[in-house]
Amino acid sequence: MYIALGVNLEGKKECLGLWLSKNESSKFWLGVLNDIANRGVKDILIACVDGLTGFPEAINAVFPQTDVQLCIVHMVRNSLKYVGYKDRKQVASSLKQIYQSISEDEALLALDEFEHR
Repeated sequence: MYIALGVNLEGKKECLGLWLSKNESSKFWLGVLNDIANRGVKDILIACVDGLTGFPEAINAVFPQTDVQLCIVHMVRNSLKYVGYKDRKQVASSLKQIYQSISEDEALLALDEFEHR
Protein backbone atom coordinates (compact mmCIF):
# COMPACT_ATOMS: atom_id res chain seq x y z
CA MET A 1 0.00 0.00 0.00
CA TYR A 2 1.38 3.37 -1.02
CA ILE A 3 0.01 6.74 -0.02
CA ALA A 4 0.58 10.21 -1.44
CA LEU A 5 0.14 13.10 0.97
CA GLY A 6 0.00 16.74 0.06
CA VAL A 7 0.08 19.93 2.07
CA ASN A 8 -2.21 22.61 0.67
CA LEU A 9 -1.60 26.37 0.68
CA GLU A 10 -3.30 26.66 4.08
CA GLY A 11 -0.82 24.15 5.53
CA LYS A 12 -3.35 21.32 5.89
CA LYS A 13 -2.40 17.75 4.99
CA GLU A 14 -4.51 16.05 2.35
CA CYS A 15 -4.48 12.39 1.34
CA LEU A 16 -4.16 12.45 -2.44
CA GLY A 17 -4.76 8.74 -2.75
CA LEU A 18 -3.88 5.17 -1.89
CA TRP A 19 -2.41 2.73 -4.40
CA LEU A 20 -1.63 -0.98 -4.29
CA SER A 21 1.41 -2.41 -6.02
CA LYS A 22 3.53 -5.51 -5.56
CA ASN A 23 6.70 -3.48 -5.93
CA GLU A 24 7.78 0.12 -6.06
CA SER A 25 9.31 1.58 -9.19
CA SER A 26 9.60 4.91 -10.94
CA LYS A 27 7.12 3.59 -13.53
CA PHE A 28 4.59 2.93 -10.73
CA TRP A 29 5.07 6.46 -9.35
CA LEU A 30 4.77 7.97 -12.83
CA GLY A 31 1.32 6.37 -12.99
CA VAL A 32 0.45 7.76 -9.56
CA LEU A 33 1.60 11.24 -10.56
CA ASN A 34 -0.42 11.14 -13.77
CA ASP A 35 -3.42 9.96 -11.74
CA ILE A 36 -3.24 12.85 -9.28
CA ALA A 37 -2.66 15.32 -12.13
CA ASN A 38 -5.75 13.97 -13.92
CA ARG A 39 -7.73 14.40 -10.69
CA GLY A 40 -6.86 18.10 -10.43
CA VAL A 41 -3.46 18.57 -8.79
CA LYS A 42 -1.97 21.43 -10.80
CA ASP A 43 1.47 21.80 -9.25
CA ILE A 44 3.77 20.35 -6.63
CA LEU A 45 6.06 22.90 -4.98
CA ILE A 46 8.40 20.44 -3.22
CA ALA A 47 8.50 16.65 -3.38
CA CYS A 48 10.36 14.75 -0.66
CA VAL A 49 11.48 11.36 -1.93
CA ASP A 50 13.40 8.36 -0.67
CA GLY A 51 16.08 8.04 -3.35
CA LEU A 52 14.28 5.57 -5.63
CA THR A 53 16.08 5.58 -8.99
CA GLY A 54 14.11 7.50 -11.60
CA PHE A 55 11.61 8.97 -9.12
CA PRO A 56 12.78 12.60 -9.52
CA GLU A 57 12.57 12.26 -13.31
CA ALA A 58 9.05 10.82 -13.04
CA ILE A 59 7.99 13.76 -10.88
CA ASN A 60 9.50 16.32 -13.25
CA ALA A 61 7.89 14.62 -16.27
CA VAL A 62 4.42 15.34 -14.86
CA PHE A 63 5.15 18.40 -12.72
CA PRO A 64 8.20 20.08 -14.34
CA GLN A 65 8.43 23.00 -11.89
CA THR A 66 8.71 20.76 -8.81
CA ASP A 67 11.78 20.96 -6.59
CA VAL A 68 12.69 17.40 -5.61
CA GLN A 69 14.68 16.73 -2.46
CA LEU A 70 15.71 13.67 -0.49
CA CYS A 71 13.76 13.41 2.75
CA ILE A 72 15.60 14.20 5.99
CA VAL A 73 15.34 10.65 7.37
CA HIS A 74 17.00 9.22 4.28
CA MET A 75 19.69 11.94 4.22
CA VAL A 76 20.57 11.21 7.86
CA ARG A 77 20.58 7.43 7.30
CA ASN A 78 22.82 7.85 4.26
CA SER A 79 25.18 10.11 6.23
CA LEU A 80 25.40 7.72 9.17
CA LYS A 81 26.55 4.89 6.90
CA TYR A 82 29.94 6.62 6.82
CA VAL A 83 30.22 7.13 10.59
CA GLY A 84 31.73 4.65 13.01
CA TYR A 85 29.23 2.96 15.32
CA LYS A 86 30.53 4.64 18.51
CA ASP A 87 30.15 8.12 16.97
CA ARG A 88 26.71 7.70 15.40
CA LYS A 89 24.66 9.02 18.32
CA GLN A 90 26.71 12.23 18.54
CA VAL A 91 26.69 12.79 14.78
CA ALA A 92 22.93 12.14 14.56
CA SER A 93 22.36 14.65 17.37
CA SER A 94 24.49 17.25 15.59
CA LEU A 95 22.68 16.68 12.29
CA LYS A 96 19.36 17.07 14.10
CA GLN A 97 20.43 20.52 15.33
CA ILE A 98 21.01 21.50 11.71
CA TYR A 99 17.79 20.21 10.16
CA GLN A 100 15.55 21.30 13.02
CA SER A 101 16.80 24.89 12.91
CA ILE A 102 14.07 27.50 12.62
CA SER A 103 16.04 29.77 10.29
CA GLU A 104 18.74 29.54 7.66
CA ASP A 105 21.14 31.50 9.88
CA GLU A 106 20.59 29.10 12.78
CA ALA A 107 21.13 26.12 10.45
CA LEU A 108 24.35 27.61 9.06
CA LEU A 109 25.64 28.21 12.59
CA ALA A 110 24.84 24.60 13.56
CA LEU A 111 26.52 23.39 10.36
CA ASP A 112 29.63 25.43 11.16
CA GLU A 113 29.73 23.94 14.68
CA PHE A 114 29.30 20.46 13.18
CA GLU A 115 32.20 21.00 10.77
CA HIS A 116 34.53 22.05 13.59
CA ARG A 117 33.87 19.12 15.94
